[in-house]
Amino acid sequence: MGKIFVAQLLGLPVFGPDGESIGKIRDVVAGLRVDRQPPRVLGMVVELLTRRRIFVPMLRVTSIDANAITLATGSVNMRHFHQRPNEVLVVGQLMDARVEIVASGTQAIVVDTAMEPTRTRDWVLGRVAIRERTGRLARRGPLQVLPWSEIRAPGITELAGQPQGAHQLLAVFDSMRAADVATALQDLPAKRRYEVADALDDERLADVIEELPEDDQKDILTHLHEERAADILEAMDPDDAADLLAELSEPYKDRLLELMEPEESEPVRRLMEYSFDTAGGLMTPEPIVLTPDAPIAEALARVRNPDNTPALASMVFVCRPPSATPTGRYLGCVHIQRLLREPPSDLVAGAIDKELTSLRPTDSLLEVTRFFATYNLVCAPVVDDEEHLLGAVTVDDVLDHLLPEGWRERAHA
Repeated sequence: MGKIFVAQLLGLPVFGPDGESIGKIRDVVAGLRVDRQPPRVLGMVVELLTRRRIFVPMLRVTSIDANAITLATGSVNMRHFHQRPNEVLVVGQLMDARVEIVASGTQAIVVDTAMEPTRTRDWVLGRVAIRERTGRLARRGPLQVLPWSEIRAPGITELAGQPQGAHQLLAVFDSMRAADVATALQDLPAKRRYEVADALDDERLADVIEELPEDDQKDILTHLHEERAADILEAMDPDDAADLLAELSEPYKDRLLELMEPEESEPVRRLMEYSFDTAGGLMTPEPIVLTPDAPIAEALARVRNPDNTPALASMVFVCRPPSATPTGRYLGCVHIQRLLREPPSDLVAGAIDKELTSLRPTDSLLEVTRFFATYNLVCAPVVDDEEHLLGAVTVDDVLDHLLPEGWRERAHA
């Protein structure tokens, strides 16, 4: 095994000696030194299938190739990874860090680092890929790969205090699911977490915040300027935004609702009228709604929209105008399997399932769960006493509330 750039390791599967799957690489841990000698690579942060992140020492690694990493044993310490004071996350903290080129005194930004094995079976960060900071277009400048001894790198204290960009780290996160980015953020120091939040665009940050535990959601939202916090809430699913706002102080909650655009805040305010553990509190006010004279082709186009979750795309709701919730009279639903079987030119009116009953906004979580289990659903309508469609409950929201409180943190306990 020769020189390996750390960014190339991220996401690689990790296997035991008999080919058993263990998890995926999410970061590399190194120990910084006070001299200019290359930092020793201590181990890797491996994410298990349960999303728990554990530490695997480098001595356990027997081979690293372009497709996978193999360990000497399939038995690993299941204790969650906790960063020690003298340790640094190579991807999470060193990428985008400011360094100085010793020969010229020029400032540069770390793009990547390369691991190299030593004769004693240790691994060190022998080389570092950098781009000089020459102005606004520095990121487009030439890439240099220098020995670690030719740069003056920041220490742990400097990394914890100096401002740092997030361009390279965001490039790593770009191919990851929002849930995986959320897990990665929880392992970063608070300073670095805020820098990533500041650098993410609103839509992406909203997706990531939805996957965080409540305390981390509040922490990041309160870090943001009020105007941007309101923008993030607008980009979130209304039900998730309502849940998050319910955890904030009354003055701050009211301030954010005032800053949101009225058409964005109105459905959130409606959801906040219901208890969190009722169908009204669980539902999204943005299901797929069509009028009965819409063709099947239009319904198929709507469910194909990638912005819809798989659960929400499993069912189209048919109502009299208006079609925005709360709608006109609810007529029934059309399951996606039925849509796929019907001619595209036919109307959705001819494919309506009128037998499926509906949930009421005051139905308890237990009643909602029984409804889903009885009818084998992943999405269900919520209507009021006048048969107006108010929204839809999806199975992911049901599971979110059925799991023990703080379940998102359990992978990190």
